[in-house]
Amino acid sequence: MNEPTLNYVPCPGLAATSPMNSDGHRMAYWEWNDTGNPAHSRVLMCVHGLSRQGRDFDVFARRMARYGRVICPDVVGRGKSDWLADPAGYQIPNYVGDMLVLINKLHAQAPITQLDWVGTSMGGLIGLVVAGQKDLPLPVPVHSLVLNDVGPAVQWDALQRIGSYLGRPLRFDSVQSAADEMRKISMGFGPHSPEDWLALSRPMVVRAANDKLRLHYDPGIASPMRKMTKEAAEGGERYLWKLYGQITARTLLLRGADSDLLSKATAERMAEVGPHAQIKEFEFVGHAPTLVAEEQGSAVERFLCGS
Repeated sequence: MNEPTLNYVPCPGLAATSPMNSDGHRMAYWEWNDTGNPAHSRVLMCVHGLSRQGRDFDVFARRMARYGRVICPDVVGRGKSDWLADPAGYQIPNYVGDMLVLINKLHAQAPITQLDWVGTSMGGLIGLVVAGQKDLPLPVPVHSLVLNDVGPAVQWDALQRIGSYLGRPLRFDSVQSAADEMRKISMGFGPHSPEDWLALSRPMVVRAANDKLRLHYDPGIASPMRKMTKEAAEGGERYLWKLYGQITARTLLLRGADSDLLSKATAERMAEVGPHAQIKEFEFVGHAPTLVAEEQGSAVERFLCGS
């Protein structure tokens, strides 16, 4: 399969800006499957970071599609998914609810016997909650969990850095100019060839009404972050450490050696408590590895599939 299929799942509870979805919203997801079996029982969820979208995983999903169904959602407010009428809804508990709806839809289509999770930054926090919160309505527990440059504790300075650019109403004349601008604020992604960077950037923009290109997400996703206080963030960390301690999935923690979001001390603690995460660190990368580089993709493949 050279390209994924685009699908949608209706999610209740949070109304979309579209009056057609006033009783809920639609979440888009991309599915890759090269097994020859559309009802394969192994599902790998790949969930993106705060301002990104599911096509971030194209290179990695192509690698993994021979093992089962690879599902790459556009978290609500991003990519092909609906925008919410109330931006206060852009928070982890609501994202977790949407993922549960999606996973149970996939299970209804074809029974899931193994559920794995790869989450980058925000997508890792969603996975941490899904794997660590007891009694969630999952068809099977998370078997293997990959947390990509994120943990229960994140650095406050990094959150402020992200908040400084998130939600800005940028407009671009071309995909290349958008890619150039995004590269300035995404140096933590590490070295990429011009071709790889353009491929990562192309799904990040859509055509605006004035025929310019804009970023693919609802600027409202920045609203909860702007209202967050350091004290509230620290309270959230205590809860996330509790959930991390309850994870039974085998866990791999990826870290950019230059990450400003996941400290080395936090990574070391994650190896000592809870699921005792294995740690894989990548040189010349900050926040966060994109899994485009061969070294990164192969490390995760070996962890998930033992090959």
